[in-house]
Amino acid sequence: MGLGKPDNCVLVIFGGTGDLARRKLYPALYNLHVDGFLPDAVGIIAVGRRGFTRESFHDEIVLPSLKKFSRRASELDAFFKDFADRLYYFQADIYDEEGYKRFKRFLTELEDATGCTGNRIFYLAVAPEHFGPVVRGLQDAEMIPAPGWQRVVIEKPFGYDLPSAAELNRHLRAAFREEEIYRIDHYLGKEMIQNIMVIRFANTFFEPVWNNKYIDNVQITSAERVGVEDRGDYYDRAGALRDMVQNHLLQLVTLVAMEPPASLATEDIHDEKVKVLRSLRPMDEGAVNRNVVRGQYGAGEINGQKVLPYRKEKKVSPVSNTETFVALKLFIENFRWVGVPFYLRTGKRLPAKVTEIIIQFKSLPDILYFKEYGELRPNLLVIRVQPLEGIYVQLNAKRPGNNNYIIPIRLDFCQNCEVGVNSPEAYERLLYDVMRGDPTLFTRWDEVEAAWRFVDPIAAAWAARPPLFPNYAAGQWGPPAAQELVIRDGRYWWQEHEMQ
Repeated sequence: MGLGKPDNCVLVIFGGTGDLARRKLYPALYNLHVDGFLPDAVGIIAVGRRGFTRESFHDEIVLPSLKKFSRRASELDAFFKDFADRLYYFQADIYDEEGYKRFKRFLTELEDATGCTGNRIFYLAVAPEHFGPVVRGLQDAEMIPAPGWQRVVIEKPFGYDLPSAAELNRHLRAAFREEEIYRIDHYLGKEMIQNIMVIRFANTFFEPVWNNKYIDNVQITSAERVGVEDRGDYYDRAGALRDMVQNHLLQLVTLVAMEPPASLATEDIHDEKVKVLRSLRPMDEGAVNRNVVRGQYGAGEINGQKVLPYRKEKKVSPVSNTETFVALKLFIENFRWVGVPFYLRTGKRLPAKVTEIIIQFKSLPDILYFKEYGELRPNLLVIRVQPLEGIYVQLNAKRPGNNNYIIPIRLDFCQNCEVGVNSPEAYERLLYDVMRGDPTLFTRWDEVEAAWRFVDPIAAAWAARPPLFPNYAAGQWGPPAAQELVIRDGRYWWQEHEMQ
């Protein structure tokens, strides 16, 4: 990462024995420790209800999580002991007033003993309905404001709609300034997402043609083979629109479509992203019916294995009308992008696990010479986010030989294809940035607000007309209407076309 070590601090993780902490936070913190990016003096305190000692917490929670989820698991013998020396456990219920008083004593004693200087990060790895009680408990026990700097980290969902998001924000702003609130969208920590601005603004042959004169359409796909796994209770309340479109996919749209910022300062970048969200063409009920497709998977096959329909997944209602797939066409009404459709889709139980951004450039006029020697394919710029990380450019070229037949070729760069390349996980960069106090890769409140203003009318239109679910089999690219969304415009989804 190359930016040096952050200030000494204490990182408190509420929900410290939960799934997020085990799958993402402890592996990311351990990897940062191995790579030398943690502060010289740092205390990591997990707060949970379960009755662990410090040692049993290490043995039963942290070590198994690192063995299973860390990209540096092979180095545990060399690094785990020193990492564990920075890890502490405190048993408390987040609704227990006396627990916060006891925790304050524990926290201040730890800061005094370790020299962590009173800088505090509170990571709320709990459900959003618990944010308010945790913040009030910290305030009442006078742990905030902190003696040094203070920061709070929250996970999506940032509300269920705009009113609930505003209420959530009100609870946080009662104790923290906007610049102290870090709303994590883990997509923004992925390597190739961070690379979008560099690809656009550091290459002469892209920026001049990055507009409606040269670009035909933009496609953004985030597809998963898996179902809802053990998240059925959450997912059945949220659905693909709230879980993916409102945050992840609209964030990708902002990075592709934003104007060059005045500088690389955080606020300048966020200002340009907000302008994109505010320029999205609003959707009334008629536009939703024409330009948004929802789906729910039924039974089918993934990798040759039969899988259950969504309504038979654990903790899912047997009559659920929650969507597991969304495809939509949106427009950005500004001078750069007017007339260019952005096609977005996301879903579960699809044929491939892939997140890609595809920029399709306009085709050249028909030229008789070329038509005699093969079909000219559109030029593409493809940004691969996961599982492959990299970019490729599709060009037209002459096929080797004694004729002039034209074929598409690729200039391909893959960042993680070579043996031994092990890119940092998204949470590593994001946690590192929280400790450094850099909110560039996090979501500002006005971005959250503008995204909900776009998404809420879609949800309202859907609520007015019950769906006919399930409408696609597991292993398919969503319902047929998702294909029709682009076919009627004379286009097709590129991932599917390339897989044929």
